[in-house]
Amino acid sequence: MEALSDLSVLVTGGSRGLGLLLARQCVERRCDVTVAARDQEELDHAVGLLRRRTRDNTVTGRVCDVTDREAVRKLVERTATDQRGLDVVLANAGNIQVGPAEESGTEAFRSAMDTMFFGALHTSMEALPQLRESPAGGRLGLIGSVGGLLPVPHLLPYSCAKSAVAALAEGLRTEVAQDGVSVTAVHPGLMRTGSHNQVELSGDTGKEYAWFATLAGLPGLSMDALRAAERIVHAVEQRRTRVVLTPAAQLGAKAYGVAPTLVTRTNELVARLMPGPQPSEREGRSRWQSAVSALNDRAARRLNQT
Repeated sequence: MEALSDLSVLVTGGSRGLGLLLARQCVERRCDVTVAARDQEELDHAVGLLRRRTRDNTVTGRVCDVTDREAVRKLVERTATDQRGLDVVLANAGNIQVGPAEESGTEAFRSAMDTMFFGALHTSMEALPQLRESPAGGRLGLIGSVGGLLPVPHLLPYSCAKSAVAALAEGLRTEVAQDGVSVTAVHPGLMRTGSHNQVELSGDTGKEYAWFATLAGLPGLSMDALRAAERIVHAVEQRRTRVVLTPAAQLGAKAYGVAPTLVTRTNELVARLMPGPQPSEREGRSRWQSAVSALNDRAARRLNQT
């Protein structure tokens, strides 16, 4: 029997992309699952997709903005009441800002921190009392990114927020382990989730979109999102401290830990190849870029990212 079988699960940011697949993994383990997101229409579609995969367990969608702690408190309380407790929480809500830091501006950093860091913080703080009461021993999974383990040019708001999530996850684990609650820090690399359709762009938006969409869908560099979700849920099942997905992400994180100056100087060279701040006439990917990232476009259609 799977370690998560028949448990109560809450997934924030669960209406599309990786969050939708994490919820699907839990549904397939016969869990009662609540998915939360900000958009009602998107949420309804996601719940419909998930309910097709189950007969016995419940799937519920709830609108919630994780930047609002009071809204998160109500979400957690209602989920725990309806599902007779709360055993597993996966904090996945996020947004991606792509472009030069100066062009993105301080508001992009604030938005990233509000959604990804404070969203994870609100979810953690409100869920921990419920997770402590879980007969199965509560599990909390915080979805970070390899961008939180090393800074990535033209993704600095995202990297800053995800680095804060990384510190939160591993710091919380040390404090709540004595209560029988495990916290797993999850750091995916590039995944084919269709997230290129949801990015917030600044600077030369056409070129910024082109490079991000191409790399995010490039076979060999990016990871199949379903496989990523399987590994993430398994890591939470096994109560692992940290999981870093994709060989490229593992290599990058290790290199930065061993030789941060060398990696930073390499990133200086990478940054020089990135689009400049001034808009150009380019509106998106070239034909060859679209061809090599076609798997990501298919993922977008499957994972509610259109």
